[in-house]
Amino acid sequence: MFATLIVSWIVFTLLVKVLKTTIKTAFITATAIVLLDAAFGITPQDIWHQIMHIPRNYSPIVRLR
Repeated sequence: MFATLIVSWIVFTLLVKVLKTTIKTAFITATAIVLLDAAFGITPQDIWHQIMHIPRNYSPIVRLR
């Protein structure tokens, strides 16, 4: 019974850490997107479009190796 409580506490602590990190990352990402939009007029769609073009942009480089 005691070992179960210890394992449960460890799992709970790890899940809380993961949740905090996830929330922090989401907040930083959202802040960066809002700042890019406000300062430079770069919309989330523009960012997504560039992300989708990354494999296409680097595929010639990968094929050369």
